[in-house]
Amino acid sequence: MMQFPRLGLYVHCLIVMAFASFQANILKAEDAKTLPVPNVTIYPGDSIRESWLTDRDFSTGGMPPKGGVIETHNALVGKIARRTLLPGLPIPVTAVGEPRLVSNGEKVRITFTDGGMTITTYGSALQAGGAGDVVSVRNLDSGLTISGTVQPDGSISVSGG
Repeated sequence: MMQFPRLGLYVHCLIVMAFASFQANILKAEDAKTLPVPNVTIYPGDSIRESWLTDRDFSTGGMPPKGGVIETHNALVGKIARRTLLPGLPIPVTAVGEPRLVSNGEKVRITFTDGGMTITTYGSALQAGGAGDVVSVRNLDSGLTISGTVQPDGSISVSGG
C-alpha cells in the first residue's frame, strides 16, 4: 500500500484556503455597494444621460465591484463614454471622460499670457480635448506647433515660462 505522508498537510491547506475564501465572501457582502450601471448599451463618444442609468445591488452576487468604478449617477451624467459600456456592469473610472470641447482639425482661439501681457491668435487643433486637457495646436500665422490647456469656453491657453 502506498503512503502519502503529506496528505494531512495538503488537506489542512485546502481547509485553510476554503476558510479564507469564506471570510472573503463575508467581507464582500459587508462592503457591497449599490452602483450605477447602464440599462442600455452605451457606445464610445455617447454623452451619458440619466435615463440610460439604473442602480444595481452587488451584495447578492454577480460581478463584485472592484476598485476604480464610478459610484454615483452625478459622476456619470454628461460625461462621454470612452469605450462601450454594457448593461448591468459597473463602469470603470477610466471608461468615461469629459466632453470634448475641441476637435482635431478645428479652428481654435489661442490666448498667450505672460505677466500682464495677453496675445490672442488662432490655430488649428492637432488633438481633441476636453476642459483641462493639454493639446497640441498649430499656430495659423507662424505654422509653429505649441501646447496649451483647453479652457471651459473651448479656447486654448498658453502661458509664458
